[in-house]
Amino acid sequence: MKKTKIITTIGPASQDIDILKQMILEGTDAVRVNMTHANHEFLADIKQKIDKLNEELKTSVSVIMDTRGPDITVGKFVSGSAYLNKDDKIRIYMNPIIGDSTKFSISYNNLINEIKCNTFIKLNDGLIELQVLEKGEDYLLCKVLVGGVIEDNKGVNIPGVSLDIPFLNEKDQDDIAFANEIGIDFVALSRVNNSEDILAVNDLLISLGNDHMGILAKVETEKAVDDIDEILRVCDGMIVARGDLGVEVPMERIPGIQKIIISKCHTAGKVSIVATEMMSSMELQARPTRAEVSDVANAVLDSCDAVMLSGETTIGKYPVETVSVMSKIIESSEYDVNYYELADKAMRTEKQDTTGMIAYSVTECANRLKTVAIMAPTMSGHTAKKMSRFRPICPVIAMSPNDSTVKNLSIYYAVYPVKIDEIKNFDQIMVKSKKVVEKLIDTNPGNKIIITGGYPFQNVKHTNFMKIEEL
Repeated sequence: MKKTKIITTIGPASQDIDILKQMILEGTDAVRVNMTHANHEFLADIKQKIDKLNEELKTSVSVIMDTRGPDITVGKFVSGSAYLNKDDKIRIYMNPIIGDSTKFSISYNNLINEIKCNTFIKLNDGLIELQVLEKGEDYLLCKVLVGGVIEDNKGVNIPGVSLDIPFLNEKDQDDIAFANEIGIDFVALSRVNNSEDILAVNDLLISLGNDHMGILAKVETEKAVDDIDEILRVCDGMIVARGDLGVEVPMERIPGIQKIIISKCHTAGKVSIVATEMMSSMELQARPTRAEVSDVANAVLDSCDAVMLSGETTIGKYPVETVSVMSKIIESSEYDVNYYELADKAMRTEKQDTTGMIAYSVTECANRLKTVAIMAPTMSGHTAKKMSRFRPICPVIAMSPNDSTVKNLSIYYAVYPVKIDEIKNFDQIMVKSKKVVEKLIDTNPGNKIIITGGYPFQNVKHTNFMKIEEL
């Protein structure tokens, strides 16, 4: 069983229930719906299909809704696109117009008041670069420094400029309220700048009576990198969104930032997810490049919790094959992870309490005894998350009667959540643990498992026991 999780973004290439089923069977642990391109009907349809497949396959795949965020986009173009020629002069209008190779409009009409001459504007994930020359009454006159094709609704980035755009716009609030209504498991927040942005969403969830939806912060701006510790303190995990981040900061900084975020998340016991162009060549061909294989492997060796596929599974020709190949890369790379070093790193920053000490002891025993699994009966998921932080060699099978707990654990490193009936006594824990592990893993007589958790099961708030059992 691979320990690093796979998140697949759902789009036209993967929305069919048969494709979704195949991707889950090949290793998908969570699916993502990007609300920049999707509507409520699409999100509800995917949620319904995943619920149906989870029941059929006895899996615990979770659903992540990705907000649009406080972004700026270009408007519409004649025939849907235009080519901007290098060194040409073009006008960016504040009010909607139909664009062409000499002009286009943007979605933020106050930009003209907040931007200065000589500022650089990047379009289409930074592939096109403009420089502001002059300000007109309702337009910016710009020079094309790097040309290229621009299409309807592509993103606009203005590195280094603070714009007065509220983080929670009306669309995102409506989307989060709808996600709450249909039971989405995680919300991924686009273009987070600071911890206040996370707290605003947390307040919204509280007002909706939702205390279980996980909050993932997408690191896409230089401001977010600067405030990384405070953001991490108030969210459940981070997504290294290398596409937009590579527009906001020099590309050569991305690998270092990625490693820093993975390390900080590991130390804090929060989820780290690496995203963007991990296997983008598989949008068009049936095998990845060697560089992409190394990219995925390095994320695994750095011990991220999950890797994410985007265009590969939304519009790519080979969504199922991409998940299959990624699973193989992960499983192979995990043989080379230094698990003892990761456990020691986590231990150095662990609180000196009963739960932390037992979690470390369980990991140490599991690694040295080569146990086939750690069984973690849990109500809240706290025990399983703690075990995940210590990065054990074997899988952590988290057993819970709580639906939201099971779904919330799906993207944590090495944790495989299983929905069970309520356990009322210690003997039931032992019996159920053996039955579950023998169903999920090919075991042999003499194999060992470690069972850990809090007992009495429903009353205690911390981990207080570990037991080694031979199958």
